[in-house]
Amino acid sequence: MNNSDAFDLCCRYYGKRVRITCRDGSVHVGEITRVRRNIVWIQPDNNLGGYGLGFFGDGFGFGSGFGFGIALGAITGIVLASAFFW
Repeated sequence: MNNSDAFDLCCRYYGKRVRITCRDGSVHVGEITRVRRNIVWIQPDNNLGGYGLGFFGDGFGFGSGFGFGIALGAITGIVLASAFFW
């Protein structure tokens, strides 16, 4: 998947729970909270395989936070998480 396709999908699925697969084989499940041209921010979903690491919570004054970033160049697939968990 090229960066342009990944960016378009991330924008389309903004605010939704997704399952992102990276080139290294890692899988991230959570809600897309922020999208930039080279990175997507995902709030991990601990119940469905999210890591839960790197999340900025209320204690740091960032509200619910953005989660952690994933480089768009590392992404090989993005699908709605609801397609797998219904």
